[in-house]
Amino acid sequence: MSEKKQVTFEDIAKYTGFSKTTISRYFNRPATVTENNRKIIREALDTLGYQENKVAHILATGKTEYVGVIVPSLELDYYSSMLDKILKTYNEFGYKFIVFVGSNDAAAEMRYLEELLAYQIEGLIIMNHTLPSMSLCSLSVPVVAIEREDRFINSVNSDNYLGGIEAASLLLEKPCDVLIHLNSPTDESIPAYRRILGFKDYCLGHGLPCDIMIRDFGYSHEELHIPVKSAFEEMENRYPGMKKGVFCANDVIANYLLGQVIRKYGGLTPYYRIVGFDNTPMAVKAAYSISTIDQQIDVIAREAFSLLLEKIRLKRAGDPAADVPVHKTVSPLILRRETT
Repeated sequence: MSEKKQVTFEDIAKYTGFSKTTISRYFNRPATVTENNRKIIREALDTLGYQENKVAHILATGKTEYVGVIVPSLELDYYSSMLDKILKTYNEFGYKFIVFVGSNDAAAEMRYLEELLAYQIEGLIIMNHTLPSMSLCSLSVPVVAIEREDRFINSVNSDNYLGGIEAASLLLEKPCDVLIHLNSPTDESIPAYRRILGFKDYCLGHGLPCDIMIRDFGYSHEELHIPVKSAFEEMENRYPGMKKGVFCANDVIANYLLGQVIRKYGGLTPYYRIVGFDNTPMAVKAAYSISTIDQQIDVIAREAFSLLLEKIRLKRAGDPAADVPVHKTVSPLILRRETT
């Protein structure tokens, strides 16, 4: 089989009748080419079977079109779902991703960053909590955080305070004798801390008895079982015979709590109403579908990537606004299911 001929800028210019300069501008500065001419060139590329030389493009423009992503874990549905939505932005924006699954080891995460920068990533999306934003803001590329401390870097987060209010209001509809919130130890600088505040403020504002139960639920399924079982036993002993409305920090905790309820009562019982947070696939696939606060993960992922692209554009242009942190929030939605 004969080798396929590489289509050159000269070939495209000859086919379209445009100059090689115009063809070059189409690839490197498309905004300087009219939409009509861009359409003609696109059709020519399809007809000629043009395949872009990515290495040559990188050398010519300095644009690798690679973005780094660091997530704490893929065991919890929230992080795997968010990563899935981020990766799918490739279909719209054409950027590729280099992904690291982090740890609680700051030295290891610094090595991840060094590796990513060595690949000349143009920007970074980070969900890990290990490195402070003060360290991340000094990187040579724009950084966008999702649901982590973000004082000195860009971020896109759920409106966690509103989510806490929505969870409490949903449980109030049932009604319940006591409202309980299960969460891990959370620093006030972490956006998710505001779930606790929203829930607590709503309860206090409506004169509802509430109990904030803080446990270390960890980052894996193996770590979850024991603290959820312990919290369930404590609720059973502390509030016997009472209708308990339980707002869980995420759908995974909610699912494990539902499991404890099923083991003891054989199914759903009036003594428990359960609400999760995130709206991950687990909330629908549970033995009974779990009511949850939908973060709109797909919206957060797209907003985060769009914000990163804007910061990359400003960085290339030398605009000082590239270094000014932007913080966006996405309003959550109440999803009523079987557990309420």
